[in-house]
Amino acid sequence: MSINNHKIESPKDRQNRHKAMEAVKLLNSIKEDFKHPIKSMDYFYDLFEKVYCKHESLHDDKVKIGTMCIQIPSEIIYALDGVPVRLCNGFYTDDEIGSDLLPQKSCPLIKATVGHFASDNFTDRPNIVFSPTTCDQKTKAGSIIEHFGHTVIDVDFPRTKESEESREYWRRSVRKFTENLSRFQGKKLTRKNLKNAITKVGYAQSLYHEVSKYRQDEIVSISGTDVFLLTNAFFFDKIDKWIEAMETLIDELEMRSREQINVANKLSPRIIYTGSPPVFPNYKIPHILEQSDAVIVADETCSSNRMFNDMVAVDEWLVNDMIDSISDKYLKACTCPVFTKNNDRIRRIINLVKQYKADGVVYQAFAGCTVYELEQRSVLEAMEKEGIPILYLESDYSPSQGGQLSTRIEAFIESLKTRRRNKK
Repeated sequence: MSINNHKIESPKDRQNRHKAMEAVKLLNSIKEDFKHPIKSMDYFYDLFEKVYCKHESLHDDKVKIGTMCIQIPSEIIYALDGVPVRLCNGFYTDDEIGSDLLPQKSCPLIKATVGHFASDNFTDRPNIVFSPTTCDQKTKAGSIIEHFGHTVIDVDFPRTKESEESREYWRRSVRKFTENLSRFQGKKLTRKNLKNAITKVGYAQSLYHEVSKYRQDEIVSISGTDVFLLTNAFFFDKIDKWIEAMETLIDELEMRSREQINVANKLSPRIIYTGSPPVFPNYKIPHILEQSDAVIVADETCSSNRMFNDMVAVDEWLVNDMIDSISDKYLKACTCPVFTKNNDRIRRIINLVKQYKADGVVYQAFAGCTVYELEQRSVLEAMEKEGIPILYLESDYSPSQGGQLSTRIEAFIESLKTRRRNKK
C-alpha cells in the first residue's frame, strides 16, 4: 500500500500562494518591461518579495499600530515606540474574500482590507487598529474587523476643514488618539521623543521631494510605477531602512540625470495621476499607462504624494504645541474628497500639471469608491476650463479588465502625442 506524502495545502497557505503570485507577476513585469532599470530600486523589489512572497516579518521586536488611513499621525506612533503599519490592501485574492462579507458594490480596497483581516494572513499582524472616520466604508468596516478579534478605535475626522471649529474638533481627536495610544503602549509621550519623531518623518518627506525633482526634468529618471512602489513601501517598512534606501536611490538618480538616462521616449506624454489610491499590487492602470508609452511624473493620491506633501511646522517645541502642529498638518494638507468642499484638490492638480509640465491627467476611481466617483465631475470640469486633457477611468481589482482599459488608455495617449506634435 502506497502512502501519499504530499502535504495538504491549508486555506491560509493557498491564499498566501495566490497573493505571492500576484506580487511576483507585478514585480517581474516592472523589472523586465521597462528600459534602463534603476539598480537601487532592487531594495524595494526585494522588500515586497520578502513581505508578500516569503512572508518574512519586519517588526517582531515592535508593537505594530495598524492604521486604516493616511490621517493617523505616524509621528505620534513613532514617538510612543510603535511602528505604523498602514492596512490599505491592493490584493485581488483578499478582495475576493472580502466580497463574501461586504455588499458587492463596495469599494474593492475596502473589500480587500476586510478580506485580509478575515483570512488573518498577516506578515506583521497589527496589535491594535486606529481608523479615522474619513471614508464611510472604512468607518463601517471597522466594526466588521472587530469580529475577527481586533481592537479597532475610531478617530473622529471632520468633513470640513475651513472653519476654526473643524480645526479644534480635529485637534481634540488627535489629542484623544495620543491618549489612547499612550495608554495602550504604557508609555508617556515626551518632548524629546516627539521632536525626534517629527524630525525623522520630516526628513523622510524631504527625501521624497528630492526624488520628485528628477521627475520635473525633461529627461525623466524614474518611472511613476517605481515611485508608487517606494511610497507604498513607507506603509510598512522600517523607517530607518527606508530612509537609507531613498538616500541611495537619490545618489543614483543624480547620476542618471547627469548621463541623461530617460525612462521614457521623447514623445512620451507626461501624466499626472489622481483619484483612488494605487496600493500594491493593484498598479493595473499605472502599469498599463507606462507600458503604453506614457510616463507618470506626479500624482495626487493618498498612497503616494499626499503622504509626503506637507511637513509639520512647529512654533514651540512643547508637547501640546507639537501635537497641535501635527493635527494642523494632517488636516490642512488633506485633499481627500470626503470634504464637503474640496477646491484645494483641484488647485493642487492644476499646480502639479504646471510644475511638472504634464500633458494630461488620468483620474481613476474604484467602482464603489463613492467620494471619488462623485468628485470626478467637478475635477473634469475644472481641467476642461484650464484646457488640460483628462481621462476618467473606473476600475476594480479584477485582472479581467485589462483589454478594455488598455484600449481607452492607448487612445488617450495617442491623442496627447498628436497634441504635442501639433504644438511644435
